[in-house]
Amino acid sequence: MDFREQSMRSVAERVNQGETTAVAVVTDALDAIEQLNPSLNAFCAVDPEHALQAAAEVDARRSRGDHLPLAGVPFGVKDLEDAAGYVTSFGSAFHVDDAPAASDSELVRRLRQAGAVVVGKTNTPEFGYKGKTDNVPFGATKNPWQQSRSPGGSSGGSAAALAAGMIPLATGSDGGGSIRIPAALCGLSGIKTSQGRIPNGGPKPPGSGLLTVKGPMTVRIRDAAFALDQCLGDEPTDIFSLPAPAQPWTPQIDGQLPKAVIWSPTMGITTCDDEILGHCEQVIEKLRAKGVQVIERDPIWSENPFGAWLVFWTSARARAQGHLRGTPEWEKIDAALRPQIEMGLDRFSGADYARAIDRCHTLNLELETAFHEAPILLTPATRGHAPTLEGDGFVNGEQTPDWVGYTMGINMTRNPAGTVPIGLSADGLPISMQVIGRQRDDLGVLKMLAGMEDLIGFDVWASDF
Repeated sequence: MDFREQSMRSVAERVNQGETTAVAVVTDALDAIEQLNPSLNAFCAVDPEHALQAAAEVDARRSRGDHLPLAGVPFGVKDLEDAAGYVTSFGSAFHVDDAPAASDSELVRRLRQAGAVVVGKTNTPEFGYKGKTDNVPFGATKNPWQQSRSPGGSSGGSAAALAAGMIPLATGSDGGGSIRIPAALCGLSGIKTSQGRIPNGGPKPPGSGLLTVKGPMTVRIRDAAFALDQCLGDEPTDIFSLPAPAQPWTPQIDGQLPKAVIWSPTMGITTCDDEILGHCEQVIEKLRAKGVQVIERDPIWSENPFGAWLVFWTSARARAQGHLRGTPEWEKIDAALRPQIEMGLDRFSGADYARAIDRCHTLNLELETAFHEAPILLTPATRGHAPTLEGDGFVNGEQTPDWVGYTMGINMTRNPAGTVPIGLSADGLPISMQVIGRQRDDLGVLKMLAGMEDLIGFDVWASDF
C-alpha cells in the first residue's frame, strides 16, 4: 500500500468500519518499509514482531467496542523521543547500545491510546542539531524526490518516510524549524503548534529547553489536525502545557481563506532564492484573485533572531554534552556538533541567556504589531533549496550553510506556524511557504494551510524509487 494515496483518517475509518484490520494495515506498512527503506534510510529501527502484536491488540480493542479514532494507523517515532520497547539513540554513538525505553513520551502514549501502532524509529541528526538528517551510527537519510538531496532535518526520517508513502503518520519535533523544514523539502504540509499544545511532560526535561515543540506529521494538514485532536490537552508535569480547546479542530477546518494576510518576502532579516521567491509570488497572486487582501510588509523584525536563538541552543547542548569535553568520548560526537557545545560552554554567560529571553519578548512584540493588520503572516519556508547529502543548501545556485532563515525566531516567540508545498523547482524539488499565526491561534494556521492546499492542489509525487 502507498499511504500517500489515501488520507490517514480514511485508513482508521476503514479499520473501524471492519473493511480491513489493523494487522493488515500494519503489515502493508512493514512491507513498504522493507521495500523502500534500504534506499532512503528513513527508519533507523523497525520491530515487525512487536508492531504486529500491537496491531492485533488494536483489533481486539476495536472488537470490544473501544473508541479508537486512529485505529490501526501505523506510525514512526522520531529517534529523539521515547517509544516503549525501542532504544532512543538520539542519532548518537553514545546511545545506540542503551536499554530500550521503558515507557512512551506523552505524544506517543496519546497516539497509541487512540489506536495508532508504532512500527519503528525514524532517523535524525545527532541530538537534532541541524537542518539535514545524517549521523554517525545510521548514516544519511535521502529525500524521496531526489536521492542525492537531503530531506532536511531534524525530523528528516519522519518526513522522508511520509513522502515515500511508507506510513501515513509520524512524530516530529521542532526547536528551530525541525518539523517545518523537512515538511517543506519533502512536499508535505506540517505544523509547529504553539508551545504547550502537545505536552513535553514526564521525567525528562525538554532537550532544547524553551524552544522545542513535539507534534504529529502527516502528508496533508487535515490529517495532522485530526491527529492533533487526539493529542491536545493539559499535562501537569509540563509547566507550559495548555488545556485542550473547547471544540475539536478538525470539524472547524473548512478551507475558507481569510479576508486578509500579510506577505513578507524577507521578514527584514534575510534574502530569498529567486526561484523560490517567484513561486511564492505566484501564490500571492492566486490569493489576490480569490479576493484575499494581501498586505506586503517588510521588515517584520528589526534584528535577526538567530544570535539569540543560538544562545538557547548551544547552552542546551553544553548542558547535555559539555561534560564530555576533555574525555576520550569527545571524539565520538559529530565533528560539526562539537563547536556548538564549546560555544555554549565558553562563549555565552548567564546574562546572555537572560538577554535572549528578553529577545523572545521583543520578537513577539514586533510580530504582534504586524498582526494588527491581518491575522496571518506568509513567508517563504526556506531561503534556499534542499542540501546535498554531503553539503549545504542552495541559494541562487550557490551552496551556503545559511539556506533556512525564516523558522528559528518562531520557536522563540512560540507562535503557531506551518509550511505548505506550492510547487516544484526546475530540478524537481518541492518549494513551500510558511504560514505564521497569532499567539495560540493554531486553528487559524490550520485553516490557512488547508485553504492553501485546496487553492494550489499540490499532488505530484516522486517516482525515482
